[in-house]
Amino acid sequence: MSEKKETSPALKRSWFKELKSEFGKITWPSRKDLAKQSIAVIVSAVVIGFIIAGVDYLLQYGLSFILV
Repeated sequence: MSEKKETSPALKRSWFKELKSEFGKITWPSRKDLAKQSIAVIVSAVVIGFIIAGVDYLLQYGLSFILV
């Protein structure tokens, strides 16, 4: 049995008012910080990708050596 929750226009207005208030509290990073963090994420992803590719290659080589 699902009960439908009714929302009045006053509740919707209150919700949007609170949402606007919360958006005002957000502190956005500067362009410099955003660039540094983006570069760090990209470099980390590339390094981890190379590590995973290396482990994959070693596992393929090891399994082919064992199975052949």
